[in-house]
Amino acid sequence: MNKLISPEIIPNEVIVKKIYLFRGVKVMLDSDLAELFGVETRHLKQQVKRNIERFPGNFYV
Repeated sequence: MNKLISPEIIPNEVIVKKIYLFRGVKVMLDSDLAELFGVETRHLKQQVKRNIERFPGNFYV
């Protein structure tokens, strides 16, 4: 039987602290995104590459 995973509500402060400004562009590190989603960084990157058409053009550089 599959258990449904109840998503946790992440406070805005936690997310904001993981947003960095590089050369005037706001970015988040893949490791920080993976942590927020509760997955390993390599799994996040793998899924993005497999489903790149679902993301904005500047999502993954």
